[in-house]
Amino acid sequence: MRIAFFTETFLPKVDGIVTRLTKTVRHLVEAGDEVVVFCPEGAPSHYMGAKVVGVPAMPLPLYPELKLALPRPAVAEALEQFKPDLVHVVNPAVLGLGGIWLAKTSNIPLIASYHTHLPKYLEHYGMGMLEPLLWELLKAAHNQAVLNLCTSTAMVQELSDKGIQHTALWQRGVDTELFRPELRSDAMRQRLLGEHDDRGALLIYVGRLSAEKQIERIRPVLEALPDARLALVGDGPHRQQLEKHFAGTATTFVGYLGGEELASAYASGDAFLFPSSTETLGLVLLEAMAAGCPVVGANRGGIPDIISDGTNGCLYEPDGDDGGAASLISATQRLLGNDLERQALRKAARQEAERWGWAGATEQLRGYYRQVLGNELQAAA
Repeated sequence: MRIAFFTETFLPKVDGIVTRLTKTVRHLVEAGDEVVVFCPEGAPSHYMGAKVVGVPAMPLPLYPELKLALPRPAVAEALEQFKPDLVHVVNPAVLGLGGIWLAKTSNIPLIASYHTHLPKYLEHYGMGMLEPLLWELLKAAHNQAVLNLCTSTAMVQELSDKGIQHTALWQRGVDTELFRPELRSDAMRQRLLGEHDDRGALLIYVGRLSAEKQIERIRPVLEALPDARLALVGDGPHRQQLEKHFAGTATTFVGYLGGEELASAYASGDAFLFPSSTETLGLVLLEAMAAGCPVVGANRGGIPDIISDGTNGCLYEPDGDDGGAASLISATQRLLGNDLERQALRKAARQEAERWGWAGATEQLRGYYRQVLGNELQAAA
């Protein structure tokens, strides 16, 4: 098959969407498919055997990490030259809308996928009143596609409830060869602790430091567990505000880590706290579990697909007058429990992650592609 991706998010950016896309591209190419990726400029011209076409882009004012690329005639020419069997648009925004238009005008079968819960982000940027309008725009874009893939059962249901048609689940995936418990290391633990002594539990967060991740919610946990330490791994537009918010606590801002360093960070923590209630999936939770680090996540969005409360991690309720603080504290205390319980959670977390390889997720996607192409051939007959 010849697959053309249009995505607003790709290398060199680091996030869950980019991880899923890079792993997907690699496994598609290894399966013998030809792939081209249209994305904002800055990425390498080729990746794992796929051609990458960079499109001039400008940073989004409220969220400079996200770049909006405006489709140009060169995009249409490159697409025509590639002659795809199918166009897959990831999180249609500006470049993605260009991909939708090109697919429709060229009569190429179109699939879209939903990865970022943008309507729920708005309230964290003071624009909650625009949520109904954004849903209408998303509905108009996604309903151009013959299939809309979501990364959790909760998102399949929510998009269907909002009037987005032809939804299906694109199963989760994680690299269980990279993320593994054996990478636990005293040296990495010391790096995560920074200037703080190692006398209590080491809590870690990995991900973008941005408003919608609700990282501030971890501070009451530190106040309730005075011996606990926190390592925030990652960077983003909200870092300065978070440095002020966590001033006076035993918190280390580690910055970005990648590869085996990141895997070692996960494995070296005692608990992974992920307070965000806006996740369509929460890939970092799966990475932490693969590394054998017990996890706490919100009982919202795609997270309950991953965490079985009390078995391979703990769920907390993010609502309430206290913003979920009491529930998050309670879930963290349950997770830390005694050593025996924590070891059982570590083992169960790893076993859950082992069920979800990227090869299986990509083969499922190829099945969807074949299904769409088969239906198109039947319709043309």
